[in-house]
Amino acid sequence: MSAPKRDHLIETAQSLFAREGFKGVAVDRLIAEAGVAKMTLYKGFRTKDELILETLKRRDTHLRNWFMREVTAATTGPEDRLLTCFDVLETWCDRPDFNGCYFVSALTEYSDEAHPAHRAAKEHKRLMLDHIIDLCKATDIADPEDLARDLRLLMEGATVSKLTLNDAGAFQRAKRMAVLIIPDTQSEHH
Repeated sequence: MSAPKRDHLIETAQSLFAREGFKGVAVDRLIAEAGVAKMTLYKGFRTKDELILETLKRRDTHLRNWFMREVTAATTGPEDRLLTCFDVLETWCDRPDFNGCYFVSALTEYSDEAHPAHRAAKEHKRLMLDHIIDLCKATDIADPEDLARDLRLLMEGATVSKLTLNDAGAFQRAKRMAVLIIPDTQSEHH
């Protein structure tokens, strides 16, 4: 399968899976939406599960790289970067095609921890947490992992609140709570 056809198929699959769920999209529907022959699909992927796994990997790479780039570009101060995480995620969730966390959907639909889609989704969540831990470490906070877990919980909660309650202020509310739990390392050094 040519790279452009493969990319188009993966993008189409990702869009359909995001809107309708992984298990809810039949292979016939997928190939019809992508405008490819069934043989084309199976030349690139032995199974639908392989295609699902590829969409998870691509979404992970795209989202994490985008997130890290946006947070880094927005500000230089380590504490400010922690707070900027909320703004960046709010931007992601404000996209017209946003309808929930792709990875939470995978974890929900593939609850068996041995399933590759479950493992890939869990890995994404771990890698995002690792990045936030790194941001916390840059601040010289005493327990960066604990703070990162607290902040990640606020971020996940804001995402769910935005989606389930259409709460436009969820991320700014979570950011205000984050300000209360992020130690002021500037005053600690004076």
